[in-house]
Amino acid sequence: MTLLPPPAEWISKKPGQNFVLLHGMAMAPAFWTVFAPEVTRRGRTVAYPLPGHHPWSLPEPGTPITADEVVEAMAQAIGRDFASEPVTLIGHSTGGFLSLLLAARRPDLVRSVILLGGFACGRFEGKERFAARMLRVPRVGPYVFRHFFKRWISTREQFRWGSIECVYDKSCPWEDDRAADAMEMVRSHLLRTRPEDVAACVHFMSSTSILGDLPKMTLPVLNLVGVHDGIVPPAHQLRLSKLLPRAQTVLFGDCGHLVMVEQKRQMDKVIAGFVDPHSSVARALRGRWAERFAPLFDDTPTGASSIRLPGLEQFLSGDVEGTRLPSFAFPVGEGIHVEHNSNRHRHPAVDRRTPQLGL
Repeated sequence: MTLLPPPAEWISKKPGQNFVLLHGMAMAPAFWTVFAPEVTRRGRTVAYPLPGHHPWSLPEPGTPITADEVVEAMAQAIGRDFASEPVTLIGHSTGGFLSLLLAARRPDLVRSVILLGGFACGRFEGKERFAARMLRVPRVGPYVFRHFFKRWISTREQFRWGSIECVYDKSCPWEDDRAADAMEMVRSHLLRTRPEDVAACVHFMSSTSILGDLPKMTLPVLNLVGVHDGIVPPAHQLRLSKLLPRAQTVLFGDCGHLVMVEQKRQMDKVIAGFVDPHSSVARALRGRWAERFAPLFDDTPTGASSIRLPGLEQFLSGDVEGTRLPSFAFPVGEGIHVEHNSNRHRHPAVDRRTPQLGL
């Protein structure tokens, strides 16, 4: 099968750095029109859909896809839209998974990676949606998946309430008119998406792990973690920081799976400093907290910023132990001290592929 490159939805075409935005499962590029990091609006920024998500349909409904096919298609898209110049990948959830996959397989196309609730193993130990679990049930599973998918996107209210579990603070901007309009745009894309294609994307993701590739990745990675993420366990996200040689990890208190919604202002500051250490935002951070958190930046020359944020980075990568439930100590303004539980499955251990979880 030949997987065509994904179509582009341009967020910005201003001269500047190159950015690629990748959304999460059962979302759409339209999500980024409202919630893209502010720094991406000052450069050349494109949003791509996930495989099987409108308008990136599969050649035939439900056609199986492989990691090699996805990487090749995305590489062709970057070649088409950026003349193969390196880009900064910003991926949310499954988009973070694809960002790491592309960075591992085609590092020549990637300048740096920013993860928002990302993961590196498609079947991690966490809160897996019922419809995704049902896909593994022979014969009846695909039918049930299609039923739940269509029901979820059937109405504006059904879709909104089905997504509310992604946020920790239900009074956050997720409930304002802008967010509601953005989600309605997303729903309009999903209404034109074939459930069989989304199921194929779920199968591809759940059968792929790139945990073994992470220690060999030398690109800078910024790992943004919502402490109350109920979709991708924070313990798994911190495991990525342990495995990635050049990862900087920032924890956001009072935040679930949607950092770009719940903590957008703080997220924008951190990302701006990461992609450009000479920006006004980075200088402001360095000037304001020079004594308390110095040094904010190390002296390692890189293609992207190697920003260090000791005030927000709770663990250096070498200090994270995936076998231990982490205790998170928040700085001022980031919430209270919390002992986090990793939301473990009730499923049999054999079904969770424990050796691949990275926990």
